[in-house]
Amino acid sequence: MKGFGAHTSMWAMVWTREGAENAIAAALRHSLDFIEIAMPDPSVIDAAHTRALLEKHRLASVCSLGLPERAWASVRPETAMEFLDAAIDKTADIGAQALSGVIFGGIGERTGLPPTEAEYDNITRVLQHASRRAKARGLLLGIEPVNRYENHLINTGWQAVQMIERVGADNIFVHLDTYHMNIEEKGAANGILAAREHLKYIHLSESDRGTPGYGTCDWDEIFAALAAIKFDGGLAMESFINMPPEFAYGLAVWRPVAESEEEVMSKGLPFLRNKAQQYGLI
Repeated sequence: MKGFGAHTSMWAMVWTREGAENAIAAALRHSLDFIEIAMPDPSVIDAAHTRALLEKHRLASVCSLGLPERAWASVRPETAMEFLDAAIDKTADIGAQALSGVIFGGIGERTGLPPTEAEYDNITRVLQHASRRAKARGLLLGIEPVNRYENHLINTGWQAVQMIERVGADNIFVHLDTYHMNIEEKGAANGILAAREHLKYIHLSESDRGTPGYGTCDWDEIFAALAAIKFDGGLAMESFINMPPEFAYGLAVWRPVAESEEEVMSKGLPFLRNKAQQYGLI
């Protein structure tokens, strides 16, 4: 998980054979080092087809997901283990390096109350199980803190670190996201510094999830902090355009946040690459 990549949602929210071909072709046009494949339903992915495409083009990959409601780890740990087992196996079959995201819960999971120890105990047990399965398949697992409106369990870098320490596995890392950090951290640098020893992956997403460089994220603070900790993990641009209703609902995306894919890729991608180069990260 090194270099510059992108979340494939701009090209394929559902990873069909056609979606895989379109997204990988787009990644190659923009000279990306890796792609992040959304995996809301592992069963629909043709792993052999995707693996063949990635190997043909020497393109690295990471997979990501949020748990569906039927498999929320905090309340249905056994089902969560089964779901993550399938996702880990599919990720390994694709040849990806890691499974990351909201692997501890769901997008839109909120009880209306602060997290409980019972919820954290269930999540810990699920992630201990998943880390063993992932290690057997040669994979890393990433925990992505998300904002309080999407999930009530893990919202900040230090909370992700606390969960990693509870789990006690050496193949789990922190996956930060600048969109969520812009809401939850007391300065983006604080989140990066809190996660430094465990931080291997970061989503570079604007404050409105649109075109990077055209919102309120403090990109100099973000990249300076990454440089200060000598970050050498994956830098993944994440912008959401043309969201299907089932995904737009969970992410609360109710209007276009960028004019087009062309705007994001022609303006946002060069902006982020230039920042990364300025701070010596690529």
